[in-house]
Amino acid sequence: MVKNTILIIEDDTALNEMLRFMLERNGFQTMQAENTGEADQCIARRIPDAILLDWMLPGIDGVDYARKLKTHPLTADIGIIMVTARGEDEDKIRGLDFGADDYVTKPFSTNELLARIRATIRRSKPQKLGGKITYENIIIDPESHSLRINESVIDIGVKEFELLYLFLRKPDRVYSRTQLLDQVWGRDNYVDERTVDVYIRRLRAILEQYGYQALIKTVRGVGYRLA
Repeated sequence: MVKNTILIIEDDTALNEMLRFMLERNGFQTMQAENTGEADQCIARRIPDAILLDWMLPGIDGVDYARKLKTHPLTADIGIIMVTARGEDEDKIRGLDFGADDYVTKPFSTNELLARIRATIRRSKPQKLGGKITYENIIIDPESHSLRINESVIDIGVKEFELLYLFLRKPDRVYSRTQLLDQVWGRDNYVDERTVDVYIRRLRAILEQYGYQALIKTVRGVGYRLA
């Protein structure tokens, strides 16, 4: 089963480690950063499924960083949960207005935080998936969010998984970039068509490792389809 990845951005090293331990114990993968520069490096390596973001950070604070992420096409659909000691209503309103999807006040309940993370990830997945699909030596199962190619379990990001599932579900269909945005990212997310091209490249790079680099074909002037 593919695990969702959570990026922890927290400058308190002890709390950062506690969050990592708690998340990994509950089935998540994690990346850790203590400032926004380190966070940018993490995101460059892998787009997380959700971010736990402290408000008070050195340099750029969490609220401004949330706004930055929500205005960039590659990170606009990542669920952001502010985790902060600032519990006043005006702080919560400001955080939500600036791009946070949820807001948790320190100290927090572990069970509540886990529930909010899962809910945030669910909201970021607008595509309704169906049943398991087998295509040649590829088996993709949305119920367990697992992908196998040539009997190997594949580590794949959420959006790459949903793109591949969409193509495999209707092998003969050509999808425009707009259609892919609507079905995988959802109409309410402010991302542009370049985002599709970036994720198609990421999906092809994964498939190339298993001899399926030609599986996703570019239809010039239209979009993409299964080759």
